[in-house]
Amino acid sequence: MTFGDLELTSLFDGYFRLDGGAMFGVVPKPLWEKRMPADDKNRILLAMRPLLVRSPTDVVLIDAGVGGKMDAKNSAIYAIDRSRNLDHSLAAAGVADDWIDLVLASHLHFDHAGGFTVKDPDGTLRPRFARARYIVRAAEWQDATHPHERNRASYLQENFVPLMNSGVVDLIPDDRAIVPGVRVVRTGGHTMHHQIVVIESNSRTAVFAADLIPTTAHIDEPWIMGYDLYPMDTLACKRTFVREAIDREYLIFFEHDPVIAAGYIREKDGRKYVEPVTV
Repeated sequence: MTFGDLELTSLFDGYFRLDGGAMFGVVPKPLWEKRMPADDKNRILLAMRPLLVRSPTDVVLIDAGVGGKMDAKNSAIYAIDRSRNLDHSLAAAGVADDWIDLVLASHLHFDHAGGFTVKDPDGTLRPRFARARYIVRAAEWQDATHPHERNRASYLQENFVPLMNSGVVDLIPDDRAIVPGVRVVRTGGHTMHHQIVVIESNSRTAVFAADLIPTTAHIDEPWIMGYDLYPMDTLACKRTFVREAIDREYLIFFEHDPVIAAGYIREKDGRKYVEPVTV
């Protein structure tokens, strides 16, 4: 879609499944399953939707899905289905890998950063986007490269350490503009240094919400993932952000929603809902 002076394209790297209870934290199953029904293993269907931002000067990819490196055991655990993936959606957008100038990470969990690297037939790991610089928040990099028992399963080193070895990583210390019209804002919550991406052009604002609001089912403030390491930080951020999104009509990109890629959060009679937008 054309967005002011920018062009925004919601991409796709397939589906996966996670435990519904973990995805909705303290929300009881009789409530969340009305929004997102579970399979026989209590898993809900999720999508992986990176975002492509094209400006007059830069091509920016925000996140890159899970990629194709995961082994058969974990692919089965997460029910990964990449029969349609980032290769296909980039091709449909008319963008070759070597057109990407910047790859911007919301955070470094495997379902967001897995597509940052590829494995050659000889087992060599290398950056997928050969001429791109990879932009990562410095403190998120520190946490990802020094994982603990709670987050180790989500931070897979093969997804990002080869980037540093190849000299293509730019670590940023704080909130800032990445290119004109695109800036990052730390939210914390999901990880200590999780960030969203704010896109502004011609008085319009879009937000790539990443795991602050992973699906349209998470728009209510207390619907917070059990995966969030700092859920009270998520709650505090959502209280402010969702109100702003409604009042200022932000276009929200939902990275993990299996049906709705983007939409506007509306409120009627005290109930929040999403008005979908085709992107």
